[in-house]
Amino acid sequence: METHFTLLLVTLLLTSIITPSLSAGTHRCHPNDYKTLMEIKQALNNPYLLASWVPKTDCCGWYCLQCDEKTNRVNELTIYRGEISGQIPSAIGDLPYLDSLEFRKLTNLTGSVPLSITKLKSLRFLRLSWTNLSGPVPEFLSQLPNLDFLELNYNQFTGQIPPSFSTFTKLGALRLDRNKLTGSIPESFGHFIGSVPDLYLSHNQLTGSIPKSFANMDFTRIDLSRNKLVGDASMLFKPNGSTEILDISRNMLEFDLSKVKFPEKSLISLDLNHNKIYGSIPNGISAVGLQMFNVSYNRLCGQIPTGGNMGRFDYSAYMHNKCLCGSPLKKCT
Repeated sequence: METHFTLLLVTLLLTSIITPSLSAGTHRCHPNDYKTLMEIKQALNNPYLLASWVPKTDCCGWYCLQCDEKTNRVNELTIYRGEISGQIPSAIGDLPYLDSLEFRKLTNLTGSVPLSITKLKSLRFLRLSWTNLSGPVPEFLSQLPNLDFLELNYNQFTGQIPPSFSTFTKLGALRLDRNKLTGSIPESFGHFIGSVPDLYLSHNQLTGSIPKSFANMDFTRIDLSRNKLVGDASMLFKPNGSTEILDISRNMLEFDLSKVKFPEKSLISLDLNHNKIYGSIPNGISAVGLQMFNVSYNRLCGQIPTGGNMGRFDYSAYMHNKCLCGSPLKKCT
C-alpha cells in the first residue's frame, strides 16, 4: 500500500513538470487577445486551419499567429490558404498590438474590409490578396499612419482609387493591381508626402491620362499595364532617376519615344508594348543595362540601336511597328 502511494506521488509530480499548467499558458497569452481570437475563429465558422486554436490553451502557441516576446501580445496574424469562408471579422480591430495582418489566397472570403481595422494604429504590413473581397477600395485605410506595405491585389474591388492614399508617409509599396478599378489615377499620387512607394495598378480598367504630377515622383518600380490609359507617359522617364522597372504596356498611350532619356544607372526592365508610341528608339538606350525590353505593337520607325545589352532581345521585342528596321528585323534600306 505504501509503495503504491509513493508511485502515485511520483506520477503526479512528473505530470506537473512535463505538462504546462493552465495558469502558465493563460499568463503568457493576454486574456483580451485570447477572447478576441476565439471570436474571430467563431466568426470564420471554426475552420480546420485554426484547429490549433483550442480553448483554455496558450494562444501564443497557436498556428497562424505570433506574439511579441516582450509584451506577449499578438502582433502578427496570417490567415493563408485553407478552407476559410465568410467575411473578415470586425473583431480584428480588437487586437491592438498587431503590426502585421494577412488574409491571402482565400477564395471564399467575401464582403468588404471592416471599418474596425482603423483601430490598428500599430499596423505596418497589410496584405488582403487573392480573395473575393469586393466593394470600393476602403479610403479609411489611409487612417493607418504606420503602414509601410499595402497589398489589395487579386480581388474584386471596384470604383475609384482613393486619392487619400497619397497621405501615407511611410509606405514602401502600394499594390492595387488585378481588381476592377475604374476612373483615373489620382492627381495626388504625384504628391506623396512621405516616401515614394512602388506602385502597382495593372490589370484594372483605369482611364484618362497619367497625371502630369508624376513628373514630381521618382518611382523605383511602377506598373500601369493593362488599363485604358491614354496620352503622354514621357514624364515617367527621368535620366537621373532611380527607376528600375517601368511597365506601361497594353494601354493606348501616345508619345514620341525619340525625345525620351532613360535612367541609365538603374533601369533593368522596360515594357511599352501594345500602345500608340511613335518616333524612333533613342540610341541612348544601348547604354542602359536592360534585362527586359519590349516595344512591340506600336508605331515606331527608324533603325534599332545596337551595342550594350540590345543584342539579347529578339524579334518579338520589336514586331508590329510601323517601320522599325535593323537586327533582329530586316535591314534598313
